[in-house]
Amino acid sequence: MPGPSLIMLTNPHAPAAEAYRTLRTNLMFYGIDRPTRALVFTSPMPGQGASTTLANLAIALAQGGHETIVIDSDLRRPAQHTLWGLTNERGLTTMLLDDAALADPPLQDAGVQRLRVLTSGPLPPNPADLVGSKRMDDVIAALRQRADYVLFDAPPVLAVSDAAVLGHKLDGLILVLRAGAARRDHAARAREELERVNVPVLGVVLVNAPRDSALSSYYTQA
Repeated sequence: MPGPSLIMLTNPHAPAAEAYRTLRTNLMFYGIDRPTRALVFTSPMPGQGASTTLANLAIALAQGGHETIVIDSDLRRPAQHTLWGLTNERGLTTMLLDDAALADPPLQDAGVQRLRVLTSGPLPPNPADLVGSKRMDDVIAALRQRADYVLFDAPPVLAVSDAAVLGHKLDGLILVLRAGAARRDHAARAREELERVNVPVLGVVLVNAPRDSALSSYYTQA
């Protein structure tokens, strides 16, 4: 069962939910001139909210009529199975190792129409090698064929290289920062590292920002 952090389900009329719909719209318009259907979400450091941001955006995309797959590619500290209340016995690592799973991905129903989740699966001893492998290219291609949007949840940029590696394989990267917690120097270093290896950073999402009081009355009107 999905958890309380999925505001798109628990409180779909909240200002935060509307912000995710705006993010969906921005993403769709960004993709007019170039494909932005396969994306990786990450943060400079842990605890910034990338996993939750990805999950809520995925709901917004699915509710907007788009077939969407959430992929937990954090093979060290996966979070998506917890957010959605799903099992994690099979998932991305299963596809990376099993030809049958590549042909028939172990996608799970997320309880939202047009939305499915590929959890991380059993954690491997060599996450970086798997993420950077040719087999990962095959996994991405197989998932692209099954959805309009495929969204990859990746570890923090400054912790490991996985997000940068995935960024090269996908259409772009979204960097998530938490207001009041993200450090300016960490954000700058993350951006520099990604640009140094030519990863296309499509934008930055700021979460937990204070709401403009001038908009409060608009959102609370019946």
